[in-house]
Amino acid sequence: MKRRQFSVILRLIVMLCIAPAGIAAESTAAESTAAPGAIELGCKFAARDTLNCGSDSNADAEECLLGLAWKPGEFEVELEQAQPGCGDWLVRFPSPRPIGNQINDRVSMEWFAARDAQGAIRPARAVVVVHESGRQMTAGRIIARGFNSHGLHAFLIHLPGYGVRRDEQLTDVERGLDSMQQAIADVRRARDAVAALPVVDSSMIAVQGTSLGGFVTATVAGLDHGYDRIFILLAGGNLEEVVFNGAKDAAKFREKLAAAGITEAQIKELARKVEPMRLAQRIDPSATWLYSGKFDDVVPPSCSYALVKAAKLPAGHHVELPADHYSGVIYLPRVVKEFAERMTAGEKVSAAAAGSAN
Repeated sequence: MKRRQFSVILRLIVMLCIAPAGIAAESTAAESTAAPGAIELGCKFAARDTLNCGSDSNADAEECLLGLAWKPGEFEVELEQAQPGCGDWLVRFPSPRPIGNQINDRVSMEWFAARDAQGAIRPARAVVVVHESGRQMTAGRIIARGFNSHGLHAFLIHLPGYGVRRDEQLTDVERGLDSMQQAIADVRRARDAVAALPVVDSSMIAVQGTSLGGFVTATVAGLDHGYDRIFILLAGGNLEEVVFNGAKDAAKFREKLAAAGITEAQIKELARKVEPMRLAQRIDPSATWLYSGKFDDVVPPSCSYALVKAAKLPAGHHVELPADHYSGVIYLPRVVKEFAERMTAGEKVSAAAAGSAN
């Protein structure tokens, strides 16, 4: 698929994803509506970590947990000005696993706020969206807007090295596998940052991740049951297999690692620290859904199948799309709709999601 064709398709997908709310993808009119009460630029909110990994009888899982967990504590959430087209506000909070870089260590999330018919912000359930590996986070932002169009507060989190957290002094390698531990911690703390906002219905906070973000989300799901719904798209387990054998984006990442002098043994060790399969048995299968691509050559289907099996996902919780890693974009309106239904209608699942999308 040519770049120009892909760009046109993405624009159409944006319009389709947000069609239910009748919002134009390029419009920021709704985003500029004044917020009521305590929700305004510069507001600060007290938050506290609810991370509760407990212990695990499996020695490997316990080792993994010890390497990813942090000591829960109190932290502050602050609202800053969002960039045009990037939500209503930029939500900021400190990373629970700082690396010593001031720009990178302050987590950022684009908040697309749920609004009523008059344009006022209203109480609603929320979802944290974890983006793909693309520098512009295009798919992640489309998905966040899609969730928002279904009446949800959507928060697009910037992973380490992305968005306003990007420090050009950091190398691509430092923004790669080595930053994944921080990314996992940031996404888990994001749940508690979102819950601190007074207009969020904290009885239902979900997390959704795509591709790179899907692997992060899968590992976060194994830490504890902090999130109420887990939605994984075009990802799975066996991260090492993706890094060494995946095509396109995975191949480019391999080339960058090799150019930086990172050895195969080092890559394996970095991947092992954040491997979703090590915690897969801790995932809540009743609250988790995985959508994979039948013809995916970036994340081989075997990686998705492995996570489904290890997490013991029940029937209907693994949907295989007739697409590869990129053509799957055409299914985003449907996928986001089904994810949103699982948040807004309890356990209600649309008939179309009951099996594979053939």
